[in-house]
Amino acid sequence: MTDIEFDLLDQLYFVQTFAELGRELRLPEQELRDLLISMVEKEWVKVMDKQTDEEIVDMDTWIKNSSAFFYLATKKGLLAHNTL
Repeated sequence: MTDIEFDLLDQLYFVQTFAELGRELRLPEQELRDLLISMVEKEWVKVMDKQTDEEIVDMDTWIKNSSAFFYLATKKGLLAHNTL
């Protein structure tokens, strides 16, 4: 796990918006989007819809508008974060 992945998971013990993550991690939008894509692919982060609180599993929908969703660490992500 890289330092930035560790820092991201540190922020995701509770639901966070894309904007909040960008501010906390001080990352440009595209860098944050790329990081989140990587973390979702590793199953360390899940994407949640603002309206329904349901997990978004369609990557195309999410990637087109990643700033409109909430983010939360998964159990797998938290285990990886805490075993270092």
